[in-house]
Amino acid sequence: MPRVKRGTHRRNSRRKYLRLASGYYLTKSKLYRAAQEAVERSLRFAYVGRRQKKRDFRSLWIVRINAACRAHGLSYSRFMNGLKRAGIGLDRKVLAEVAAKDEAGFRALAEKAKAALAVA
Repeated sequence: MPRVKRGTHRRNSRRKYLRLASGYYLTKSKLYRAAQEAVERSLRFAYVGRRQKKRDFRSLWIVRINAACRAHGLSYSRFMNGLKRAGIGLDRKVLAEVAAKDEAGFRALAEKAKAALAVA
């Protein structure tokens, strides 16, 4: 088997990890093995965090919609059920935006949801 010299490949891979770890505390930004462990850990946290962000925003939107619904005499679940029965297909992101920025528009949605609940 031929001899393999890994000079540039090894240097480049180490440099990549050290560059990613710049700004980390103490040896985590200076020593290769510590930097590699810290970078891999941080990348795992980043992967998990990108999924948690979706959950966090959905729960935030629900809290905002619920607060606006309570001001109009509805609970969140009855409001969403009323919208579904009325055939209004707005997602929670848009509903939260309407609840925060457009009081009259949300009032109209709440009235339509109440009317749809009364009919059914």
